[in-house]
Amino acid sequence: MSKRYDIAIVGTGPAGLSAALNAKIRNKSFIIFGNNELSNKLAKAEKVNNYLGFYGKSGSEIRDEFANHLKSMDITITEEKINNIYSMGDYFALMVNEKIYEATSIILATGVNFGKPFKGEEKFLGRGVGYCATCDAPLYRNKIVTIIAYDKKEEDEVNFIATVASKVYYLPMYKEKVDVVSSIEIINDVPLEIIGDEKVTKLTLKNGEIITDGIFILRDSVSPGQLVPGLTMDKNHVQVDRKMKTNLDGCFAAGDIVGVPYQYIKSAGEGNIAALSAVAFVDEQKKKQS
Repeated sequence: MSKRYDIAIVGTGPAGLSAALNAKIRNKSFIIFGNNELSNKLAKAEKVNNYLGFYGKSGSEIRDEFANHLKSMDITITEEKINNIYSMGDYFALMVNEKIYEATSIILATGVNFGKPFKGEEKFLGRGVGYCATCDAPLYRNKIVTIIAYDKKEEDEVNFIATVASKVYYLPMYKEKVDVVSSIEIINDVPLEIIGDEKVTKLTLKNGEIITDGIFILRDSVSPGQLVPGLTMDKNHVQVDRKMKTNLDGCFAAGDIVGVPYQYIKSAGEGNIAALSAVAFVDEQKKKQS
């Protein structure tokens, strides 16, 4: 049987990190999924003046402080992208392609940097549409792959796919200069719709179309409603109460994902509350079982 964690945290911005610190302090077994860079949004902030005790620091300086704090508490980040989370009754199953993680409770802290899904994206998820190119690379050996990316940092992943696939089309959705291997065909166009039968067959663009076996959409995060089926949303945000509880038992959310104001100090505070709520939930479940 795979290990079942008390708490799984998705996201490594201030909300997710704050939740992890509190899970650690309360001696709960937990796993935190995200990025060792922690938060792109934070790293790009020029000056942060509204975070108590961090006056006049740049976002990257604060990020470094966060990283030091994690290191001092021996918290490691699992650099994997969660595709879906399913409520299984008394636990949650977190899907990372062919891998499944289990947790009694979950805390969603993925921020709001997700775009609106493309037409056909949700329909073909797992049937030619994916969010992690390196994870699914073996499935596309000698096949045609199209990658849509929203951040220059994804170029390494794109170059890696080019070593496996027979052909790679690349649609960069960012402003910086594109620097990928020469075998990759760069297409500067706007993706509109993903089309297929049982599986993906093509991507239609504003000015044409691409015949393709698979499409990877590399954005920072997927919409929470898409990530966790059955979650109650309020427009783009997850609906929570004062204890950061969602409509799903054992599922909590914190940070930008639950609404404005989008401020780091607010996110960190909510991550703290979400962790305490998750700890109380886990203790309650253990009491019931014993």
